[in-house]
Amino acid sequence: MEPAALIALTLVIGALILLVAVAVSKRKGELSEQVEQKEVSVEENVAKSAPAKKQKAQQRPRKERVQQHTFTHPLLASSLKSHNSSVTCIDFSSNGKYLASCADDRTVRIWSTKDFMDRDHRCLRANVELDHATLVRFSPDSRAFITWLANGDTIRIFKMTKKEDGTFIFKANPEDFPQRHKANVINIGIAETGKFIMSASSDTTILVWDLKGEVLASINTNQMTNSYASISPCGRFIASCGFTPDVKVWEVCFAKSGEFKEVVRAFDLKGHSAGVHSFAFSNDSRRMATVSKDGTWKLWDTDVEYKKQQDPYLLRTVPCKSSEGSRIALSPDARVVAVSSGCDIAMFNAATGELEEEFQGVHSEEINNMKFDINGRFLVSSGDRAIRVFHNATGYRAAIQDMQAMLKKASNEGMRLRLQQQIQDAQSALDTVLAGAGKD
Repeated sequence: MEPAALIALTLVIGALILLVAVAVSKRKGELSEQVEQKEVSVEENVAKSAPAKKQKAQQRPRKERVQQHTFTHPLLASSLKSHNSSVTCIDFSSNGKYLASCADDRTVRIWSTKDFMDRDHRCLRANVELDHATLVRFSPDSRAFITWLANGDTIRIFKMTKKEDGTFIFKANPEDFPQRHKANVINIGIAETGKFIMSASSDTTILVWDLKGEVLASINTNQMTNSYASISPCGRFIASCGFTPDVKVWEVCFAKSGEFKEVVRAFDLKGHSAGVHSFAFSNDSRRMATVSKDGTWKLWDTDVEYKKQQDPYLLRTVPCKSSEGSRIALSPDARVVAVSSGCDIAMFNAATGELEEEFQGVHSEEINNMKFDINGRFLVSSGDRAIRVFHNATGYRAAIQDMQAMLKKASNEGMRLRLQQQIQDAQSALDTVLAGAGKD
């Protein structure tokens, strides 16, 4: 090939290569621009949609709050509703001024009993840090309370300091009690004497503690399982019930110097034909009431010389509705028995055994606590987020009947006048309750 032709061919090939390179470069540029535009478009869309998503997230409806259970009854005095979750325990202070309640919402609420009849029910809140309380009990001087911690599986003590404006400051002790129970704890208590604390678990264990968290004694109830346990109002006894048909009672003994001595068996309540759900003491510990799986409640005279082997007397057996977890409450004067079954409550005259009041569907969940206030004016129950407060009309009627019987036997004028005044006061109180309830 001639040199001129070779040069021409080389130039043509070079031009072709250059054109291909330019075309490829241009195509890459277009693709790059398209990618960049897509990326910008995506970023713009993200930027545009982000506020919308954020706004949507903000507008997302919260988890629906369970509606408060509605319950009405002519004898319902009030409902206390400040807790945000189910109330697990309630307790009255010894001076009768306060009601304590704890719930899964990590708070303990302190209510004033004088506000029970008011439209607004104020309460003070104690926070349970990093845990929540399942049980609460006032100290004998009403200046402190103890709680059982759900996650900590232990006792925490809170001290209450009253400020000048009448409110309280709640301060937890720096150290909780040591963990000693191996099963779920079903109840705690402080003796009215202030000498010891009790905790009972669902196995067969009851522990007796001093106030500093040292275990003084361990009781094996030998009942296969414990369903309930408590300290008597006099502060001398611990009782428990469970799978067996008996209620076992022990005396916690201290020396005159105040030192702990021992725990000794005092007496048993024998008579039920099946396991006992729960029991309750009268205020002077001379009467006890029990409710059993056998479908009865029983009233007992426990004012006996048990050290001389004298057994308690069975005073009355009454058929009733009962279910797993049933609770029983005995009024301070032992005139009224209240029994829960599921979400319902029945109130009986203890002297006659007559069923006088029935409250059905009191709570949306099973009733876990029932207590009379120290004056016997109200019965209080818990089972869901609300605490129900009932007038004790049955108690007023029973007191009037008792005093009328006493009036017939009165031997002197002074006693008759005093009884007549007391009957008049009780009748006036009952009339006020029934008038408010719209009853005849």
